[in-house]
Amino acid sequence: MKRAVCLLSGGLDSSTCLALAHHEGYECFALSFDYGQRHRFELVAAARVAAAYGVERRTVQFDLRQFGGSALTADIAVPKHASVSELEAGIPVTYVPARNTIFLSFALAWAETLGAQDIFLGVNALDYSGYPDCRPEFIEAFSRMASLSTKAGVEGARLTIHTPLIALTKAGIVQLGQSLGLDFALTHSCYDPQENGHPCGACDSCLLRLKGFAEAGLTDPLVYP
Repeated sequence: MKRAVCLLSGGLDSSTCLALAHHEGYECFALSFDYGQRHRFELVAAARVAAAYGVERRTVQFDLRQFGGSALTADIAVPKHASVSELEAGIPVTYVPARNTIFLSFALAWAETLGAQDIFLGVNALDYSGYPDCRPEFIEAFSRMASLSTKAGVEGARLTIHTPLIALTKAGIVQLGQSLGLDFALTHSCYDPQENGHPCGACDSCLLRLKGFAEAGLTDPLVYP
């Protein structure tokens, strides 16, 4: 059985990605990050999803609040909107500088020690918030770097970064998750959750998630205000 490191935030996309890797027969190792994010409740969801699939999960801790620069790691308000049509063009303030570069670097290190040549990442470049590190160009560049920077790569064990959701709409991701039997109630997507963990329903992530469920003709099982 081939091994794969799956980045798992506990959100809709990463959970669907883990479900797909598991379905395809990989021995999955889930990797989560506690980086000082205001929506730390997502780690509870990640633990639930990993347990549901019976995969080993590790959480790496570091504090990106030391650098700030994002509404998710600094004292900056998370933008709220009434609908998806109000989302602003460009890179939003919820972008965390270099986050996926950092995440993938940790995943690369764990993959090499596991003898895994596959990493699964649930990035999406259609219905997304405009983050530059979710684009195919970034994934391709990181893959080239990985082959040059690791012992495994130099010795010919080429690493593959799988991004199976990158060209899907949110509705497509919801439909894929449903076909894989993913329990959406285990997941969490909100950038600014209430104290009880319930989603706010108005941040970019909530609105895009709700849009996906609506367009897929399904009801999101999470409780919104």
